[in-house]
Amino acid sequence: MQKHAHEITPRMTNPAYVLPDAGAAIQGLVKATRQGGVDESILELVHLRASQINGCGFCVDYGAKSARKAGVSDEKLFAVAAWRETPYFSDEERAALALAEHATRIADTADAVPDPVWDAAADHFDEKQLAAIVLMVSLTNLFNRLNVTVRQPAGVAI
Repeated sequence: MQKHAHEITPRMTNPAYVLPDAGAAIQGLVKATRQGGVDESILELVHLRASQINGCGFCVDYGAKSARKAGVSDEKLFAVAAWRETPYFSDEERAALALAEHATRIADTADAVPDPVWDAAADHFDEKQLAAIVLMVSLTNLFNRLNVTVRQPAGVAI
């Protein structure tokens, strides 16, 4: 009998919980992203966009809920996958989203994060803020790879 998408069960306990030091280390890195002075709504938007690109249902679900808690409007939540074609995002948010996309799709082109993308982000964020955004995108890609690999179901607490 074939399973339907709504019947997804994880293959194993999430590795972040299986290995005793992993969860604490990851949570420390998440906390560090909040020390860069970037508005939490922007961090949540880049998390959500990277998770959409990577097809991580768990992180898209969690990210949308976290973004809403951080004050992201429904307009933006519904449009983040098509942020270039909508009027809802500030120049600062657009720069962060472009950086998130390029840093997530690093295998797609030889120059994964081209200078114009980096320069646009650097026009809006200082080095500490850029560090927080880059770390958030990198952590999101880690989360996505963990959750997709073990088939962590969306909407289920881990």
